[in-house]
Amino acid sequence: MLSPFARAALLAFAGLPLVVHAQTDEPAAAPFSAPSSASSVPADASSSPSSSASSSSSASSSSSPSASSSASPAAAASPAAAANAAANTPATVLSPVVVTAERGPQALADAIPATTLFDQQDIADTTATDLPGLLQLAPGAQISRTGGPGSTASLFLRGASSTQSLLLIDGVRVDSVSLGSAQLAQIPLDQIDRVEVVNGNVSALYGSGAIGGVVQVFTKDGGDHPPRFYFSVGYGSYHTQTQTAGVNGALDQDGRTTFSISLARTKTDGFSSLNPIEAPGANPNANGNLNESISASLRHKFNDKWDAGVTYFQSNGNNSYDNAYGEPTDLNNLYSKVRQVSVFANGKLTDWWTTHFTVAEGDDRSVSNTNGIYNGRFDTDNRQYTWQNDFALAANQKLQLGYEHLDQSLDSDTFAAPDRHVNSVFAGYTARFGRNQIQANVRRDQYSDFGGANSYYLGYGFDITSHWKATASYSDAFRAPSFDDLYYPLSGNPSIKPERSHSVEAGLQYASDMLGVMRVSAFQTRYTNLINYVQTIPGIFLAENVGHAKVQGLEGSWSGHVGKTDVRASVTLQNPVDLDSDTDLVRRARQFGSLAINRSIGGWRVGGEWIVSGPRVDSTGNLGGYGIVNLSARYNITKAWYVSAQIENLLNKDYETVYSYNSPRRGAYVTLGWQQQ
Repeated sequence: MLSPFARAALLAFAGLPLVVHAQTDEPAAAPFSAPSSASSVPADASSSPSSSASSSSSASSSSSPSASSSASPAAAASPAAAANAAANTPATVLSPVVVTAERGPQALADAIPATTLFDQQDIADTTATDLPGLLQLAPGAQISRTGGPGSTASLFLRGASSTQSLLLIDGVRVDSVSLGSAQLAQIPLDQIDRVEVVNGNVSALYGSGAIGGVVQVFTKDGGDHPPRFYFSVGYGSYHTQTQTAGVNGALDQDGRTTFSISLARTKTDGFSSLNPIEAPGANPNANGNLNESISASLRHKFNDKWDAGVTYFQSNGNNSYDNAYGEPTDLNNLYSKVRQVSVFANGKLTDWWTTHFTVAEGDDRSVSNTNGIYNGRFDTDNRQYTWQNDFALAANQKLQLGYEHLDQSLDSDTFAAPDRHVNSVFAGYTARFGRNQIQANVRRDQYSDFGGANSYYLGYGFDITSHWKATASYSDAFRAPSFDDLYYPLSGNPSIKPERSHSVEAGLQYASDMLGVMRVSAFQTRYTNLINYVQTIPGIFLAENVGHAKVQGLEGSWSGHVGKTDVRASVTLQNPVDLDSDTDLVRRARQFGSLAINRSIGGWRVGGEWIVSGPRVDSTGNLGGYGIVNLSARYNITKAWYVSAQIENLLNKDYETVYSYNSPRRGAYVTLGWQQQ
């Protein structure tokens, strides 16, 4: 049995995703913006492979439990209320609505926390195939990978580690309670309707882990149209094969019962994950990956006041990985599963009181073997119960009160840990007085294993003009210790406390129908009680609250258009410092950014991406800067048939995001698809 320190080292050198846990700084791993901005869905979105499953949800979002333009105040915490948004959102809403920034619907340009929306068209335009690839285009976000598709992918949001940013799928936690983070690489874009990213401390809304921010994934849903079928097939470099199929729509003529079913499969031979020059002991064979996924939803609207439904998501992965410390002939595989299921109900009890109930479970599974011999299993269950109530106090004033209960359990053959039970209460107040906008949130989380934690968020916005707005916020957040931190044999420490952070932020925003939404934010986050592993005797490392860090930065973003050309751009300048050693935090660049440009020309949709990063340090070596160019094109052969093509890493750059781990070289991919009209 490996110690947690050794398992963490195995991430950096052996590419063992998910089984390597969170003992190091980096473990093995929703009112109104421009209606015609890059976040809006063009008319040809339904012809794209990524948006075919729910091409009509933008036009008929009131029937969709997770459509951004119909999300309800509780949708961020649960998909339950997303379906009621049409009733609760003013009829004048013309632009994207997000729900994650305040656990309720608001226009993207009205969000005080820095918020990014990727809608169906954005997902269709990108060359990425999974969630980590898409997040590279988000401001403040960096991704590191230990190889190709399916390998461990880690998110650094505003300099926070992967255990300090929270992933939700339809409002449900799916992270490993042992690892402390979620399997991002097991979330394929084929199952996603939209993604919202909130940067900065928002533990006061969502609890543990939301220090760097929150990434919320909304899976595909139905629409108020007759059932429509779709499918696609694709082939490309590394013998990559893709297949998708699904159906969505309404089961009755009045659209009260809607549904969606989406299936996807991707198989690739891949490439050798480890660089043989830097890791000569690794097997030089190609490391392939197989992913099979499904998402489904069903919703029924009983009347104008009540609706209920269920959502389901599951992704199964079989990933081959390299081990720098094994034999050159070793064959290593990791079998992973991420699953989410939730049942929800929304009701309008009075003209001023709306309630939302959700019962959900998010699971994380991983089993590894070497040369066919089983050598590790870690299974996490997150059972989540949420009751949120929204009260309209007066015009432009809302009070939010809620209770959440979370049960977390781990079943592993490596070590045992008691179940964790978390009782949480939260409150929020949002208001607008003339040009002034206020958001205040507080939350108390009481844990059965280490005690309680309080968190808060206070934000203020001021409309300088009808287009310009200034914002400021102060917040406090925390991360609960993982089960590895608390209980792992010889290194776990049941007496450690949560990691803490305090953040201050100021921003300036411009929003208009002509250009979209532009925002510049200056932020500083200080970390205390960071959990580091301290050597107590030779070879034995014990978890202790001894770390301190500070991240200061300037973050700019633009989601909009120039004429008929859609533009998404971001740039981040930051100073991520470990205050104890006065060195940069590992795998965080001081400068990075992205640019995506797309345009429709007749039956064509063409675009490109430029993703750049400055140099970084890693625990065992330095990582150089890089610039990657990706191209995409789609042609609508008929109203139903389309063909698309992508070229990734056009300039064939050789680069690493984790020391000694290879990244994909130039590749070309073609897809043929059909969408019932």
